[in-house]
This record gives sequence, structure tokens and C-alpha cells, in this order.
Amino acid sequence: MPLPTGNVPWPPPKLSPALTAMNTWDTWWAGDPDRLESLYGGGTGGGAPDPKGLQFAGGAIGRLARWWWGTPTAQGERRTKIHVPIAGDICAGSADLLFSEPPKFTLENAASQERLDQLADDGMLATLQTAAEVGAALGGVYLRPVYDKQLADQAWLDAVHADSAIPEFRWGRLAAVTFWKVVQEQDGQVWRHLERHEPKGIQHGLYQGTTGRLGRPVPLEDSEATRGFAASVNAEGFIKTGFDGLDVSYIPNQASRRWRKDPYLKDLGRSDLDGVESLMDQLDETYASWMRDIRIGKGRLVVPDSYLQSNGPGRGAGWNPDQEAFAGVNALARGDTMALTVSQFAIRVQEHRDTSEDLTNQILRSAGYSAQTFGIGADVAVTATEVVSKERRSMTTRGKKILRTRPGLANALHALLAVDQYVFGTRGEPQRPNIEFQDSVQEDPLALANTAEVLRRANAASTDTLVRMAHPEWDKAMVDAEVQRIHQESGMAVPDPMQSGALP
Repeated sequence: MPLPTGNVPWPPPKLSPALTAMNTWDTWWAGDPDRLESLYGGGTGGGAPDPKGLQFAGGAIGRLARWWWGTPTAQGERRTKIHVPIAGDICAGSADLLFSEPPKFTLENAASQERLDQLADDGMLATLQTAAEVGAALGGVYLRPVYDKQLADQAWLDAVHADSAIPEFRWGRLAAVTFWKVVQEQDGQVWRHLERHEPKGIQHGLYQGTTGRLGRPVPLEDSEATRGFAASVNAEGFIKTGFDGLDVSYIPNQASRRWRKDPYLKDLGRSDLDGVESLMDQLDETYASWMRDIRIGKGRLVVPDSYLQSNGPGRGAGWNPDQEAFAGVNALARGDTMALTVSQFAIRVQEHRDTSEDLTNQILRSAGYSAQTFGIGADVAVTATEVVSKERRSMTTRGKKILRTRPGLANALHALLAVDQYVFGTRGEPQRPNIEFQDSVQEDPLALANTAEVLRRANAASTDTLVRMAHPEWDKAMVDAEVQRIHQESGMAVPDPMQSGALP
């Protein structure tokens, strides 16, 4: 399917439910209080409608107003809403579970293995960590190989966010995708760059339209952002990739829930934040109430008007709410002066802490994680076995994400090798690598040594097995060399009498 030619709505209406949800997840992930108020309509006072009346309204306005972030700040008061960035912690924690350590890539071809090792050293782990965090927030992420001969003499992986793509799935697999971005806005005109990826090639297009319409196609030379592609496209408007398949891979975060019956959206994946938005809203409300208790818990003196500081004729009187004590108060001329009244409210620390911890645990549990993964209740040092036991839910979620990440990442690396060889002429044969994710929980060296000692005394394991147990990250050559050194130091390295020729 070629790029659009008519003045069609953009983004496509069939993608609107997903883009709306992604905008919500992105707002929580970003953690900007201004964006949260804008999303739920809870702007500051200044003539805003009565929040109580809106909460009884129907439709989308009433639904948003029933959120705490949708309640406008009372007129004449400053905004005191507080945001707890737990959404960012969840997405970052998901990326750490997958790529806190670099995965191991293995190929059968030695030259290809050497080249892949070089490509993997060039910031690939940072790209994968970023992609995993974005995918956890938006429900999925795209990986594509890119290159720029003016920047580097090799290709590298690039992550594209799910809200900047128009995918086409077939039988649950990505068949084609169109990436798009706004490159210029001027005088009500919106210039968009569309980049369509199909098997064996990429098609580029530049469109001049409006906010809601794609507009008409214009030459790539008309924009600085796309001028460099004009010289690279062939007569059909394509740039060959050198890879027979689709060079873009899509990595869904988790299985979709809300769009499982939508034939177009069901393969997009699910965000870690899907379904916990209301709980995060209540967590913010709890912390704001806690901080409100601290503010109003300050000691106050109730005084008559004559005790206040005059603001001038006709301007009334006022006082500094943070002033700890009033000194030099003039008494009234008459003898019926008012006594000073002290007001001191209680600060409900324990109630707010218990509510916050319960909401946090519920949010993490619903997102598929254990509280210990985020440092909650992990004050005492434990062994790796105990860590896995306490973080079982997080480890289960990690395993499910690895099942979805490994195929897409393997395809992306295969395409990366093919594009790199096609553009830079490197040696080797592009292959689909085998990917081994490293264990995110490291065993205690002392515990491993004690286990190895017990197995050695029981004659229950060979030296080779013990070395592999103590150093699971070593390859065969390193293990063999260590076994040989241990045998030499212990006097076990003796020649085989059957091979020495000593016997007749």
C-alpha cells in the first residue's frame, strides 16, 4: 500500500482510541501536574465552573470532573495539588528488570558475531533501556536500524514511540508501518513527514495540511527536515534497505485487554499503567491531603480586627499566616478587649501513611510487580533465593515481557546486520541471533562458594560443574581454562597412563 494521496483525516480515525489512551498514559508517565490538570480539566479558579455541579454532570465532562485532578482549584486559592511520580517509577523499573545488564547475542557465523559485538557496544544497551521504558508506558515500541554516514561508519538501532506510528498487522505480526512527525507549523499550516516501511524498502513523503487533515503531498525538497531523503529515493520513491523482510520490529509490552475485540488495535499491546489511573489519582489526593494537614497544622492565633496589620485606608487589615507570634499588640481603648485564641490542628501522619502504602501496593500489584522491587520493605539484606521468592510477581512479569521482547529484538538485530552490510559492505552473513537475557538477581558469592564446597565433599559434582555454578557468565573456553588451573594447583593434572606409552 503506498503513502496517502488525498486530504485524509490525520491521524487516522481508527487509531483514535489508542492515541487517546496513550496520551493519558504519557501524561501520567511524564508526571507534569500542569498536564494532568489540563488532561482532566481541573484548571485553576478564575471563573471556573462549580466543581460540585460538574461532578453530577453526565458525559465525558462529568466523568473527568469526578477525578481528583479534574476538580478545579477554588477561586482565590493557590493550587496545592501534589503528584507522586509512581508511573515513572513503574516504567523505569520495568526497563531495569529487562535491561539492567546487557543481553548476550550469539551467532553461528564468526564474522557476523564480531560485527554484532561492535554494533552492540555502540550505545545499544541505552537504546534498549529507553525502548523498554517507553514500551511500558505506551504499550509497545518500535525498533528500526538507521544510519548516517556523516555521523558514524556503522548502523545502529533506533526506538520509535507507539504514538508516532500507524501500524498494519497481519495474523498478529507487523506487516508494514508508517512513522510520522510534524516538521513545521506556520500560519495554520502543518507540515508532516511520513515514512512508510515495507519489506525491502522505505518510502518517504512530505505533506502540507492542517491540524486535523493530512493535506496534499509536496516535494521532499520543500522542507529542511526531508531534503536529505530526496537524493536517496529511487524512481518509485523508495529507499532500499538491503533486507528482504520488514526492517522494523514491534515489541508489545503485554497482552491487550481493552482492545481485544478491535481487529485493528488488538495487537498494539498494553501499558503497565492501564487500569491503575484511578488508583494513582487517589494516591495523589492522599498525599495532597497529608500536606494539607501539615499546612493547617501550623499554630494559629485568632485575633480581633483591631489587632491585624492595617493595609491602608479602605483596604482592610491582614496578617502573615507564617508569623509564629504577635508582639506589641495595642489594646483597645475600652476595657472589653478580646482574648487571643490559639488554634492547633492535629496532623494525621499514621492514617495518611497507611493509606498511601496500601494504595502504592495495590498499584504495583495491579501493574504486575512486587513492592520489594521498588525498595518497599527491603531494609534487611537477603540472599538471592529470598529475593526471587519475595519478588516472584515481578519475576513472573519479567518472564512474560521477555517472551514478547526476544522475537522482536532478534528480528531487529537481523535487520541491523543486513542494513549495515548493505550500506557499509561489512563482512559476515546477516543472521537472526540467539538472545539470552541475563539474570537480574545475582547470587551471593559466599553462598555459591559454600554450596560448591558441600557438593565437592559429597563427590556430587565435577570440577567443571562447580566452576560453571560459581561463574555462570563464563563461556566454555574460560571454564575449561579455570578447570585446568584448578587441577594443576591441586595436583590432579596427571597424564593418562593409557596415552603415555608406559604400558605394553
